[in-house]
Amino acid sequence: MAEVVLVRHGATEWSAAHRHTSYTDIDLTPDGAQAARNLAGSLGSWSFDLVLVSPRLRATHTAELAGLTPYTVDKDLVEWDYGDYEGLTTPQIREGRPGWYLWTDGSPAGETPEQMTERMDRVVARLRRAKGVVAVVGHAHALRALTARWIEQPISVGGHLKLDTASVSVLGHEREVPVILRWNAAVPASGTHTASTAPPSSAS
Repeated sequence: MAEVVLVRHGATEWSAAHRHTSYTDIDLTPDGAQAARNLAGSLGSWSFDLVLVSPRLRATHTAELAGLTPYTVDKDLVEWDYGDYEGLTTPQIREGRPGWYLWTDGSPAGETPEQMTERMDRVVARLRRAKGVVAVVGHAHALRALTARWIEQPISVGGHLKLDTASVSVLGHEREVPVILRWNAAVPASGTHTASTAPPSSAS
């Protein structure tokens, strides 16, 4: 059974501003690029048998700076499609749609929770077939949704899993039961994992 190391990409201008970013192909900020480089020291303690990466620039650039090469691009790892809400913050969305919640409502002209569940289930199936240690480099909501499905829970459980930029999380098993082994570990300049103290940056 595979162990899965999840890596959220480094910060972008939009993630720092909490703007929802799915198909907009924005690169890392200088700080985001440095955070991705800092990941290399900690990730070097693993020997990866497979590296899967979202095709978006912010994910591929993070993988390259973190030393996660060679990698395989997996289109199913793209961020939740926010449709008409692309580029907006949650407060902006709620001005026109009070109480909106991505995990149950989805996005108009984007993906529904049911569609996201189907996509993440395909990723989970690939991971369950994999051997050894797999790295997955992607985006906040997609990785949170993936984790919910990994532990065999409804996708809405991902709403309870805060995930910061340039963080490392680990999925695995306790006996045969899929579990979360580590969550949202920040990597400071030294490359040593610590508990995350960064402000939330949930929109990828």
